[in-house]
Amino acid sequence: MASADKAAEGSSLVFHPMDQFIVQPVFSEGAIHWYTITNMTLWMSLAVICVVGLMVVGTSRRAIIPNRSQSIAELAYVFVYKMIEDVTGKDGLVYFPYIMTLFLFILFANFLGLIPMSFTPTAHFGVTIVLAFAVFFTVTILGFIKNGFGFLGLFWVASAPMALRPVLAIIELISYFVRPVSHSIRLAGNVMAGHAVIKVFAGFAAIAVISPLSVAAITAMYGLEILVSFIQAYVFTILTCVYLKDALHPSH
Repeated sequence: MASADKAAEGSSLVFHPMDQFIVQPVFSEGAIHWYTITNMTLWMSLAVICVVGLMVVGTSRRAIIPNRSQSIAELAYVFVYKMIEDVTGKDGLVYFPYIMTLFLFILFANFLGLIPMSFTPTAHFGVTIVLAFAVFFTVTILGFIKNGFGFLGLFWVASAPMALRPVLAIIELISYFVRPVSHSIRLAGNVMAGHAVIKVFAGFAAIAVISPLSVAAITAMYGLEILVSFIQAYVFTILTCVYLKDALHPSH
């Protein structure tokens, strides 16, 4: 066992693709407390700053002929606005600020995580589960406020035969409470997997024979991760719109 460990230590193929997801203090070493500034909080803060920079600072000098930042902000605005309107109808547009903020935060967190030596908060289940539970509790409370006990009609499949309705109601209830788990794991899992694969290919780059292939694979994966970063922000947001539609129109 000892000889195997020594061989592994001397091998150029020893790398740890999951080390990039370790939460560490930024300005100190040792235990992490609630007030400790970590790489997690740092990059989440940077994502928030980017959102404010784009939507507030970038549009502060609005003009008929938009500049680059205003064009990007307007494109994002129209994209999310249309998404909410198409999925939830006009009633859902009241909640546009929350959904827009959610989309931009995830998008910027994903994109910032592609910067070399950076940290990706959305690759952590602890971050995505908070976002998912915020959506879950918001739409659930909203469903009862808007519809009262009529919101429970979401779980009662009136079109099914009467004998099957109680069974389907249990299945619908279970699937409803599983939503935050699937909602969060989908985002964290996809982001984490892509970053881990890039790190694996980077480990093979140390071998001269396969280094060109490794660099080509890293380039291809990086391009794919740019696409995935946007798609996962879109998927998380459109699922939020779907859940919101259920809260506003449970009988549909």
